[in-house]
Amino acid sequence: MIKELKGWHVLAMFCVGFGIIISVNLTMAFQALSTFPGLETRNSYMVSQVFDEEREAQEALGWNVRLETRGDMLALYIDDDIGPVVPHIQAATLGRATHVSQDMVPDFRHDGTRFVATIPELAPGNWNLRLAAVAPDGTDFRQRIVLRVRP
Repeated sequence: MIKELKGWHVLAMFCVGFGIIISVNLTMAFQALSTFPGLETRNSYMVSQVFDEEREAQEALGWNVRLETRGDMLALYIDDDIGPVVPHIQAATLGRATHVSQDMVPDFRHDGTRFVATIPELAPGNWNLRLAAVAPDGTDFRQRIVLRVRP
């Protein structure tokens, strides 16, 4: 025997369905807010006023920057048309693009051709090195270098 579908059945299905949707959305929003700081700069207007000038000065340096890892060694290469460049590294943070829980600050030292640092072995996936350095001529250099760690 088939039971009759009544109005309160439809209301219950409607409430349960939307309850699940709202619960999932709230959980995802909480996770997103708790793992990503969201703040890139305190005053984006002020940053935008000098962005083009800083970008042109940085591009004029002609640096080629790349990052490699082998086991627990992280190697940062900074070269121009002539060869290796040795800027003053102000800040370097290695981490994931989506959250800050695995961020680390490598202690780079220059070995004559590259900067090297000892770090914990990285899990496979995409990593970013957020680098802030100053060229020998005083030009600020800021770049996000992507590192893909293969399994």
